[in-house]
Amino acid sequence: MPSSTPAPPPAPLPFFVYGTLRPGEDNHAVFLRGRTHSEEPARLTGAVLYDGPGYPYAVEAPDGVVRGELVAALPEQYGEVLTALDRLEGYVAGDPRSLYERIEREVVREADGATVRAWVYVAGPSVTARLPADGRRIESGDWTARSRTAGHP
Repeated sequence: MPSSTPAPPPAPLPFFVYGTLRPGEDNHAVFLRGRTHSEEPARLTGAVLYDGPGYPYAVEAPDGVVRGELVAALPEQYGEVLTALDRLEGYVAGDPRSLYERIEREVVREADGATVRAWVYVAGPSVTARLPADGRRIESGDWTARSRTAGHP
């Protein structure tokens, strides 16, 4: 009888956040404030950014750049932060119905151009299929610079 070995915990990588988890946005205050030891501007190449429906979504695409922050959780808070962010993002490993998928990607720190491995939540497959029709691409790749018209606060 094969033994059931639990999957190893994910690597304690920083998170690349590009939407409501960025400093100054609503979910940053709820999920990250006081739980990080660094937050610095960064960019993700090979992805584009969509506004909605409902949330910002990064989608892998060779021609794009998404701007955000590289956020490192405090070591003693890492597991709690990871669990909270997975829940917030509707991510369940292996479930194709997840709103987002948590993937490991290289991002570039703006301050020094260094490449850093980080967790990024990108649109899940079912969401990605609907975004071209239901979402609006943010051409700048920057959630904080999106148009504040058409229903945006």
